[in-house]
Amino acid sequence: MLNSTHFHPMLVHFPIAIITVGFLFDLFSMIIKKDPCLSKTGYWLQIIGMAGAIFAFGSGYFFTSPMEGEAGIMREKHQLYATMTLISIIISTVFRIAITYLQKETAGMRYLSLTLYFVAFVFVSITGYLGGTLVIEYMIGL
Repeated sequence: MLNSTHFHPMLVHFPIAIITVGFLFDLFSMIIKKDPCLSKTGYWLQIIGMAGAIFAFGSGYFFTSPMEGEAGIMREKHQLYATMTLISIIISTVFRIAITYLQKETAGMRYLSLTLYFVAFVFVSITGYLGGTLVIEYMIGL
């Protein structure tokens, strides 16, 4: 039977994958400068990844149960990095939308955008690792 504690595990994998793949598309678009499709795909994956991160964060915040002891400490770390992921992906995406909408996509702005996206990529990777540690080492959700 499905209960509300399953929402977070069901939603969390999408932003991890989408943000990672979107970052890689953008990185490759900077390396292979002749293919605008990579950059457009990275752009849309970044927007979708941000939306997924918002839902994943909300599901973790509202639908997971409190933990105590070492698992509680690990959950707090996971929650901290999830917050940093959410903030960084929102800042990165809003910046990217702004430079695209205002047609200010100079090389410097693209590198700054990619750097912000890289920060979000790093944070989502750490958050996913800590979430996996909660599940595997502390048997959370099993």
